[in-house]
Amino acid sequence: MESATVSFPPALETLPLGASLGETLGLRWHLEPMFAWGLILFALAILHTFITPVIATFAHKVGHKRPLLGRFLELFSEVELVFILWAIPLFAVFANLKGLDTAVDYFAHSVNYTEPLFVMVVMALAATRPILALSEKVIGAVAKLLGNNIPAWWMSLLVVGPLLGSLITEPAAITITAMLLAQRFYTHKPSTALAYATIGVLFVNISVGGVLTHFAAPPVVMVAEKWGLTTPYMFAHFGWHAIVGIIINMLLIRLVFYKEFHRLAELKIESTPPAKTPVWITAVHVALLAWVVGFGHYTPLFLFGLLVGLWFVELTKEHQDPIALTPALKVGVFLAGLVIFGGLQQWWIAPTLGGLSAYPLFWGATFLTSFNDNAAITYLASLVPNFTDELKFAVLAGAVTGGGMTVIANAPNPAGQGLLKKFFPGGQVSPLWLAVAALVPTLIIAWAFMGLPH
Repeated sequence: MESATVSFPPALETLPLGASLGETLGLRWHLEPMFAWGLILFALAILHTFITPVIATFAHKVGHKRPLLGRFLELFSEVELVFILWAIPLFAVFANLKGLDTAVDYFAHSVNYTEPLFVMVVMALAATRPILALSEKVIGAVAKLLGNNIPAWWMSLLVVGPLLGSLITEPAAITITAMLLAQRFYTHKPSTALAYATIGVLFVNISVGGVLTHFAAPPVVMVAEKWGLTTPYMFAHFGWHAIVGIIINMLLIRLVFYKEFHRLAELKIESTPPAKTPVWITAVHVALLAWVVGFGHYTPLFLFGLLVGLWFVELTKEHQDPIALTPALKVGVFLAGLVIFGGLQQWWIAPTLGGLSAYPLFWGATFLTSFNDNAAITYLASLVPNFTDELKFAVLAGAVTGGGMTVIANAPNPAGQGLLKKFFPGGQVSPLWLAVAALVPTLIIAWAFMGLPH
């Protein structure tokens, strides 16, 4: 066992290259055993996310006779905890192969936890009563134009909600949209098929809803400065494609489930007038959210925004609901585990993307995004030299297109799943049925980006 600290992972340019992609990956696999272990444990963690519903059912049965064991097993059924649990054996293997100092250095310094912390903070502040009330007014104005019934709210939420992500960031948009979907749609007990179709479209539309600007979607933010992306450029080359795809996705599900929506339209919306919040309180919350978004790359500054938000909510508690930190913390833990593993996958992702032309690159990025955070995909692509504008478009479009297929594909997805999973059988969202539900919407978005002129 080594004791000296060795920087890990090594820089991509120091890794060997073979005559083909297969030879390159083979050389790197045999050169560094930690690469192999990182990929194996990552694959096992992904498999774990797919069997969490089975574990939850087993834990529930065991809990009747052995409550302590049942509660212990429930930990393994929480999808938000999967990657951080698998990070424990990863750390053990790391320390054994590279030395304890190197393992600590990787986990404490090489891994960038800014995005998990940012998503956690945004999710917490976006779930406050004033922000939710303001967002509800904006989305409700569109719903009113469409008939102000359950289907109208559903349509408005799945279009306006994701597009808000380009202004208030995707984590905030999915938090607000999921909470309003829970109140205005899921409480009316849609069929399981429609419940999955809705969350599938939600994840896909949220993933592309942040590309109208250059500062809101994590995969865009990761490359905006290096590739010179601006908001006018993003809207002209990505934004209108996203709007077309988002609207078609919503209309398709609306058409497929026409009969069920007809039934839902006849139900009365139980709406209680929201408690009035003074304008100045709402303005402070908007300013806090703007502060956090504006300083999203500076951990101390956006954490300061959270602390001020907690203090302000307590100060004005007569007009507030308690900030629900538990869901935000779970999502933060989930993403922290994901970036720990993501940092060990660049040895195979970078050469895989770098050797592709535009269309294979688009589909490769879409596929890889399903099993890795899409911000990691674009970041690794930015390390590939001599990328043309066409290839940059393809990889960025592919990264956001595939962001709805799994809960790990896009950083905000765990927030949405955490807020909505109680409405699904067994209180769990099946990864398999989520992928099935998101498949057609993903293909529609793929057409919007690659089939329309850009």
